[in-house]
Amino acid sequence: MKEIILVGIDEVGRGPIAGPVTVGIFVCEKNNLNKILKSGPGGLKDSKKLTKIKREVWSKYLHICKKEKLCNFVVVSVSAKEIDKIGINKSIQKSIDSCLNKLNKIYNLKSRAYNILLDGGLKPPVEYKKYKTIIKGDEKEPVIAMASIVAKVKRDQYMVKMGLKYSNYGFEKHMGYGTQMHYKALKDKGLTNLHRKTYLKNILD
Repeated sequence: MKEIILVGIDEVGRGPIAGPVTVGIFVCEKNNLNKILKSGPGGLKDSKKLTKIKREVWSKYLHICKKEKLCNFVVVSVSAKEIDKIGINKSIQKSIDSCLNKLNKIYNLKSRAYNILLDGGLKPPVEYKKYKTIIKGDEKEPVIAMASIVAKVKRDQYMVKMGLKYSNYGFEKHMGYGTQMHYKALKDKGLTNLHRKTYLKNILD
């Protein structure tokens, strides 16, 4: 009998006024989860509550685990332009659907025993029946925390690159969130292609 597949899903970047929203889906067989946790850097928790260094250490470790086939994960982002077009909730759902479809081709989830765990109010596509939505799931379930880490590190790396492309906006510092520094840059320099116009209606009016 094949081991049950655990799937953790989380999103990062719902609240920023610039940059993409990013979804991470982490997958491993149940018997591999303890191996990953036992050999890991320790102190696993919600990515937002980890230091930048600790997040990156965990991310590098999980990439090693992926190469060793102890786990797998997919990270998908939706741009600010798409968020403006279809809204944040549909953008997140689009990412979840895309991630799960990619992983289903590898694991054939629908024909195996699986358990999908999602943070907050997230939901999988309707064809995936065995799932559980968990408030603050990234603090309670390791597979959700790991999904959160790989998603946040990937998004943060992108925003650091955008900080080089769009100088003096500070994307590499605030990651697109609406800080005082960010709003000042908007006032002085105007919008970029990274900005979510639907989040900035009061400023644009």
